[in-house]
Amino acid sequence: MSATVGFIISKRISSANFDIYVQQAKAKAKAIENEAEILLERSNIRAKEIEFEAKKSYDEALEKAKKELQKREESLAKTERDFKDFQKKERENLSDARKRAEGKRIGLLQRERALDKCMLDYENRVDEITRIVESQAGMTREEAKVILMQKVEEVSRADIAHLVRRMEEEAKNSAKRNANYILSQATARFAGDFAQERLVNFVHLDDDELKGRIIGKEGRNIKTLEMLLGVDIIIDETPNTITVSCFNLYRRAIATKTLELLIEDGRIQPARIEEIFEKVSAEFDDSIQEEGENIIFDLGLSNIHPELIKMVGRLRYRASYGQNALAHTLEVAHLAGIMAAEMGGDPLLARRAGLLHDIGKALTCDKQRSHVDLGAEICTQYNEDPVVINAIYAHHGLQDICSVECGAVCAADALSAARPGARREVLESFVKRVSEIEDIASGKTGVKQAYAINAGREVRIIVNAVLVNDDESTVLAREIAKEIEEKVQYPGEIKVSVIRESRSVEYAK
Repeated sequence: MSATVGFIISKRISSANFDIYVQQAKAKAKAIENEAEILLERSNIRAKEIEFEAKKSYDEALEKAKKELQKREESLAKTERDFKDFQKKERENLSDARKRAEGKRIGLLQRERALDKCMLDYENRVDEITRIVESQAGMTREEAKVILMQKVEEVSRADIAHLVRRMEEEAKNSAKRNANYILSQATARFAGDFAQERLVNFVHLDDDELKGRIIGKEGRNIKTLEMLLGVDIIIDETPNTITVSCFNLYRRAIATKTLELLIEDGRIQPARIEEIFEKVSAEFDDSIQEEGENIIFDLGLSNIHPELIKMVGRLRYRASYGQNALAHTLEVAHLAGIMAAEMGGDPLLARRAGLLHDIGKALTCDKQRSHVDLGAEICTQYNEDPVVINAIYAHHGLQDICSVECGAVCAADALSAARPGARREVLESFVKRVSEIEDIASGKTGVKQAYAINAGREVRIIVNAVLVNDDESTVLAREIAKEIEEKVQYPGEIKVSVIRESRSVEYAK
């Protein structure tokens, strides 16, 4: 019972507390509502203030824009008036200019008519004077013109010859100075080693008994060696020495290396000879390619076909007149590059042309054709520069020189081949060349004597002073030099000197 009463009392107390909470919440809601009304009223007031300020700013901006627009309209109207005034003045000036031009045209026409009339009168008078002169002289105008021209030519010929001679001397002196400068620069900046190629190689033996083993039973070993290697092996009384003879440097080098390895190995028999020969041949092919690549790298060149590189390396085993072809080629390449640089050309292209100008010599041992044709053909096949092709032909006079680089190659080739000791010739070819030079000079009209001197590099010609004057001696020297170029094969250049001397001799008795 007491529990029930307690529950009822507790429930009533909780209900009274809830009513209090509801009343407090309503009071708070009323306060919030009043605050919201106050904020709304303030917001409305602020909105009206902003609207008023915006309207005021708009009115001010509108007024300013109207004033600016009015100024621009006034400026545009002024510009338009000025343009109309300028256009009017230009039209007036153009009209005046046309009137003046028309007046000048009429004046020129009048002067042209007067000039035509004067020219006609002049021609009539000239014709009349010509008829009078022809009747008095007894010849026509064309006949008089021919006679006059002949007299003028006779009088002027000596003057023209003297002028030509003087101009040629000046040109020669200037060209000689420039050429000497370029050559001195090139030779001073490049000094190459030189060693003449021999026709034989010598293989050293530690014991003369090895000669018998190299010959073999019934000569089998030496026959096999000579057949495989393509050389002559000379075994004579010379102590501790075997001679390998062959005009082909490549085969001779392989043969020498093969013999040295066989002697070192000690097993000298046909089967071993073939084995060593194949090994040495393969090594030489590799070394040739490597040497060609090193040369291309040293010269600073690029984009050269591998076959051409291999042929460059093979020039090591080719000689001409006792001069090593690779040494000659490198000398020409360096000299040509230096000379081309001095003359304003491309030194890299000149070195390239110098390197490949004798490339055909690497093939002449296998093909019986001119090294010039072979070189031009192989370089054309591998798309070499036209300057390279021109240098191959021009350094033997088969084409005209078409570039500075080609001229540098031709000069470098002559310089390398003609310097003392560079090449070795047989006596018969030397005598034949000297005789041909003297015969060409002696066959000219007015020549008394002709001597080839300085190892055939200069020819001195003594002419009859009565038949040949100073000016004609210049022409004679040029004709002899041209004929020598066409008919004689020679390295370097040949100096032609014409000597004219007049002597008067009397005896006192």
